[in-house]
Amino acid sequence: MNILITGGTGFIGSALTHRLVEQGHRITVLSRSPDKVEKICGQGVKALAGLDQLNVEDSYQVIINLAGESIADARWSEARKQQLRASRIGLTKQLIACIARMNVKPELLISGSAIGYYGNQGDTVLTEQASAYDDFPGQLCAAWENAAIEAEEFGVRVCLIRTGLVIADGGGFLQRMLLPFRLALGGRLGDGHQWMSWIHRQDWINIALMMMDDTAMQGAYNATAPNPVTNAEFTRILAQVLHRPALLPVPSGLLKVLLGELSELVLGSQRVIPERLLAQGFKFQYEDLEGALKQALTQGE
Repeated sequence: MNILITGGTGFIGSALTHRLVEQGHRITVLSRSPDKVEKICGQGVKALAGLDQLNVEDSYQVIINLAGESIADARWSEARKQQLRASRIGLTKQLIACIARMNVKPELLISGSAIGYYGNQGDTVLTEQASAYDDFPGQLCAAWENAAIEAEEFGVRVCLIRTGLVIADGGGFLQRMLLPFRLALGGRLGDGHQWMSWIHRQDWINIALMMMDDTAMQGAYNATAPNPVTNAEFTRILAQVLHRPALLPVPSGLLKVLLGELSELVLGSQRVIPERLLAQGFKFQYEDLEGALKQALTQGE
C-alpha cells in the first residue's frame, strides 16, 4: 500500500515506519526535517516537507496522522498551549483540507489522540464510552479528534487511537525516568495513588496494523494495556527491574511549583481499559508491566 505518515520521525512513528517498510509498503513521511527522514525511518522512505507539497493526483490508501509537539516538554504557558493546538488540531485540519482536494480519497485515516482526553478521574474505570474531561488536555484531545472525524464526510474510514504512556527503549516518558532511578534517586510522584495507563510500543504498532487490515474498525480506541497500575506500583516495578531502591518520593506540592498546570499530567489519574480492542479480539503481546519494562530496558542496553 501507499501510506502517508505525519509525525513519522517521532518515537512511535519511526518504529511504525520501519515495520511498514519491512512489510513492503511504500511510505511517505511528512517532516520539518525532510533531509533526516531516510536516516530515521529507513531507506527508500520518501520525505514531504509540508502538506502544501501534496498534489490532487497523489493517492494514499492509508494516512496515519501522528504529528504534534510533545505535550510534556515545557510548561503550559498560553503561547505553549497555542503551539500544542496548532501542531495537533491545526495540522489535522490542514490534512483534512488536503484529503478534500484529492482526486482519489484514502480508504483509512488513523489519527492520534491521547488518554488525556479523560482527565483526572481517580479510580473510575474509563472505557471509550467516557466523555472528554473539561480541562486543557481533554479539550485539546476532543478538538483534535473532532478535526480528524471530518474526513468521514469524504467517505474515509477514521480510527482514533487514544494512546497511553508508551514504553519502549530509546525515548518516551520512560527515558526521562531512568536516570534518577539508576542513581537510586527515584520514587513515587505525589501520594502514588494515581493510575498510570501504559502500552508497549510494539502493541501500539500492532493496533495500527490491525486497523489497516480490519475494515470493521472505526471510531475511538484506547491504546493501553489491559492492566493499568498506580504510580506507586509502577515505581516499585521499575525499581525492581533496575535492581535499585525507590526511596525518594517527589511531593505533589513541589511538582506543582516546578511544572505549573503541566503537573496535572503526572499527578492526574486515568484508569483506562481498552474495552473496544479486547472486544475486537486484539491480543496484547505485553499485558503486564514487568514484562514490558524488562523488554524495553534489555533492548536499550
